[in-house]
Amino acid sequence: MRQPPLLRSAFCILALACSQAIAAPSPYSSLIVFGDSLSDAGQFPDLTGGTPGMRFTNRDANGNFAPVSPMILGGRLGVSGTELGPSTSLGNPALGLPDGNNWAVGGYTTQQILDSITTTSETVIPPGQPFAGLVLRDRPGYLANGMRADPNALYYITGGGNDFLQGLVTSPATAAAAGARLAASAQALQQGGARYIMVWLLPDLGQTPNFNGTPQQGPLSQLSSVFNQSLVNQLGQIDAQIIPLNIPMLLNEALADPAQFGLATGQNLVGTCYSGDSCVENPVYGINGTTPDPTKLLFNDSVHPTIAGQLLIADYGYSILAAPWELTLLPEIAHASLRAHQDELRNQWQAPWQATGQWQAFVATGAQDLDFEGQRSASSGDGRGYNLTLGGSYRLDDAWRVGLAGGVYRQKLEIGQYDSDYKLDSYLASAFVQFRQQRWWADAALTAGYLDYHDLERTFALGVNERSEKGDTDGDAWALSGRLGYNLAAEDSRWQLAPFISADYARVKVKGYNEDSDRATALGFDHQKRTSRRLGAGLLGSVQVTQATRLFAEVAREHEFEDERQDLTMHLTSLPGNDFTLTGYTPNSNLTRASLGLTHELAPGVSLRGNYNWRKSDELKQQGVSLAVSLDF
Repeated sequence: MRQPPLLRSAFCILALACSQAIAAPSPYSSLIVFGDSLSDAGQFPDLTGGTPGMRFTNRDANGNFAPVSPMILGGRLGVSGTELGPSTSLGNPALGLPDGNNWAVGGYTTQQILDSITTTSETVIPPGQPFAGLVLRDRPGYLANGMRADPNALYYITGGGNDFLQGLVTSPATAAAAGARLAASAQALQQGGARYIMVWLLPDLGQTPNFNGTPQQGPLSQLSSVFNQSLVNQLGQIDAQIIPLNIPMLLNEALADPAQFGLATGQNLVGTCYSGDSCVENPVYGINGTTPDPTKLLFNDSVHPTIAGQLLIADYGYSILAAPWELTLLPEIAHASLRAHQDELRNQWQAPWQATGQWQAFVATGAQDLDFEGQRSASSGDGRGYNLTLGGSYRLDDAWRVGLAGGVYRQKLEIGQYDSDYKLDSYLASAFVQFRQQRWWADAALTAGYLDYHDLERTFALGVNERSEKGDTDGDAWALSGRLGYNLAAEDSRWQLAPFISADYARVKVKGYNEDSDRATALGFDHQKRTSRRLGAGLLGSVQVTQATRLFAEVAREHEFEDERQDLTMHLTSLPGNDFTLTGYTPNSNLTRASLGLTHELAPGVSLRGNYNWRKSDELKQQGVSLAVSLDF
């Protein structure tokens, strides 16, 4: 049978990502999985010979298995296929293969999941199967015998369903206890040194083919909710970055609007399944249906999702991890506006000074290009912007000139694999002063501004389609900059060359906000503050080309002292009490900037100026052009 396109795509995504062929941020050293059949990578031998390791879901008519969600997620994070393999498979030693980091075993209860971390991991045949209870292989658990967790890894936990299926949950009290046991697995990992832990909330078991339409549907839905409430409460008390996945809410959205997720419309997606194993096979898209296609159905069998469901969940988890890779660039584009404004001021200061006691007014317009290259914990993207700046100065005497300037800067940043779109309008005002006497010169500027972030549209994959979450916020910025230089040539020389030193301080604050929707994928973000402290040295030069035209250039090298990684605290808007902090953009330690400009006196007291500005650090390049007219009066 020909494999459906989504299934083939899932295999391709996994293969490519596991070989790190897809360029994407990968801030985690590995992905380490604990759980049950929902995330089992193939601990049991496949006696049919279809694949080396059997899973409990996603088998197609050819006997092949599609990947489960942590395998897809790990591939997108750049984790190798070997690491994503099973930890306690009977086939690994028989085939001479290394064990992987997926400790999930089909049939595990919450107690067995905890044991696989703290005491012993067993590949044991679950209840209801032939030879139930037979241990095929065991090994010490992940943290057994004093082992420590990798603090840079991402941990992934699923579980709880088998406590219901095996009769261990029969009341609200036992449901709450099972939720607490799953949280205990996260607690054990935290105590062992883990920092980043992603945990599924249990899907609504009443909304599965096994129980839908039966007398058990209502009670099981209620007990699933009790389990999740206990789990969420316990997770909130763990001193680690616990990333909850609101799986029941996500699957309810898929059932409410199946077409949005590429699922079949006009079909009973809860009462039927693909394989017909312990459930009613879908007559159209089931394995023996008229057009077999597991990507059109949500359930592979009575309780397990198809590849469509697994891919949906993997995309959901990845969208949360990727959010700070984009959102921590919001302060950076504000800093880019500040730098463009300061460039405009420095360029204007190259215009000829007006006579003592006179004013000089100027108007300038410009455009900027911003290029962020990807980092381990930040996405790549491109920004475009333009500005209008007005200002004026007054010359106090031979040595001093003071002035004011205000500018409006509009920027648009497209970033990430799916071109998330973020817009910023910056309203900046500056007071500045210039000094020159004999060969010494200096300038300084104080800038403050209001930041209007609007139409913030975070876009990501969600199954076969894309989804966007939107929001708005604002912030503020202020900066102080200064330079001190010395002209090597006399003031009346045709050429000038002046080494200088510079100091800059800037601070940007972005207020926290919640994305507007009430969907499972909507996030809330905490305040962000990004401070910049730079010292630099450079060279400023100019040459009088004609009596009315002067060419000038500047180059400088600056060191950034505030170069710590920017982390972002966030939460699911559907779970506002469970905050977690993830890694984001890291500012660069050093940057080089340069400018080239030309001033031309059109008439006495009227000058035209054009400029090109450029700055570059390891992952950031900013360019800008501007045109200005100044008038003395």
